[in-house]
Amino acid sequence: MQHIDRHIELMAPAGNFESLQAAIDNGADSVYFGVEQLNMRAVSSINFVLEDIPEIVARCAPKGIRTYITLNTIVYDHDMNMVKNIVGEAKKHGITAIIAADHAVIAFARSIGMEVHISTQVNVTNVETVKFYALFADTVVLSRELSLNQIKKITDAIEKEQVKGPSGKLVEIEIFGHGALCMAVSGKCYLSLHTHNSSANRGACRQNCRKKYTVTDEDGIQLEIDNEYIMSPQDLCTIDFLDKVLDAGVSVLKIEGRGRAADYVATTIKCYREAIDAYKEDTYSKEMVESWMERLATVYNRGFWSGYYLGQELGEWTKDHPGSHATRKKLFVGTGEHYFTKAGIAQFKLEAFDIKIGDKMLITGPTTGVKEFDIDKLMVNDIFADQAVKGDQVTIPLDFKIRKSDKLYKLVEA
Repeated sequence: MQHIDRHIELMAPAGNFESLQAAIDNGADSVYFGVEQLNMRAVSSINFVLEDIPEIVARCAPKGIRTYITLNTIVYDHDMNMVKNIVGEAKKHGITAIIAADHAVIAFARSIGMEVHISTQVNVTNVETVKFYALFADTVVLSRELSLNQIKKITDAIEKEQVKGPSGKLVEIEIFGHGALCMAVSGKCYLSLHTHNSSANRGACRQNCRKKYTVTDEDGIQLEIDNEYIMSPQDLCTIDFLDKVLDAGVSVLKIEGRGRAADYVATTIKCYREAIDAYKEDTYSKEMVESWMERLATVYNRGFWSGYYLGQELGEWTKDHPGSHATRKKLFVGTGEHYFTKAGIAQFKLEAFDIKIGDKMLITGPTTGVKEFDIDKLMVNDIFADQAVKGDQVTIPLDFKIRKSDKLYKLVEA
């Protein structure tokens, strides 16, 4: 392993304010998110609206966290007014950059002095293409189909040939580090459009690839493909060879998951933050990797594999139903009612399931983010108790503030 002094940016997904706060609290250097519908998660995540941009910047900027708006779908003529509105508001309120694929978006952003990053949808696979986009962008997301050897050749060439972006700095290379993979090259898929008139390239993927299929031959004989989901790849995970990823000269490591819950963001960002820091401090070890892998498995995943980075062909398909393989699950218990600041006590209304001393709990909220804790003390209707049941009003000592919009969950083994 080589020791590095360069900054490695850990980039977190934010599908809503809960996930945004989880990213901030757990060590993200940057966050990316969609505004309105011109992004590749227009359907699967809640997405923000233009009016949310000032609040996002207000939470991130004081902590030095960079903010990126994804505007990376196919864009038609009738979309350009919205493009200009979004990019204009981004520029006005201090968003760091726009992630774009369509040349019209790139050109307009550059025309008003807005920083641009080149999306993976562009499918950049060689240094000559990096040189072309360096005329417009300081950061380029490489195609997800490249091996680490191919990535290293590109980053070495950038250094050797001094390929610089508009800022005058060397172009930075970004790759996907963790999360869902698509069977299609750089996400360019037409299955949803063919079956549902719902274009994945407009952010409206219906995930046909995650389904089970039956093959019918010309004689009408049907074969059910029940041993694996042949178009549904397992999730990418690089934490067990992150040293090799960073040795390849990558500057930005992107965590996929704008459509996933805030606890996924919290756990994944925390693990990769620790892993990047361990790499830089020369403490990255097999034992630490095993601990991170165990923690990553507790939140939503389809099973893990290393993608194309180590040179494999695509073939690590989901073996059973491609829903979550998480080793634990959340059971909704109730909602927050009040926080008594001086006493450090939170009050909840239980709406489902029982809770007891020793239970592992999770709280999520747009301002609170994601918080985990064990119940050490519990009061039911102002009386100390060992357990509480649905319908009870309970108070629990907590060293963080909860809000009325917060949701309370019990964590159990899946």
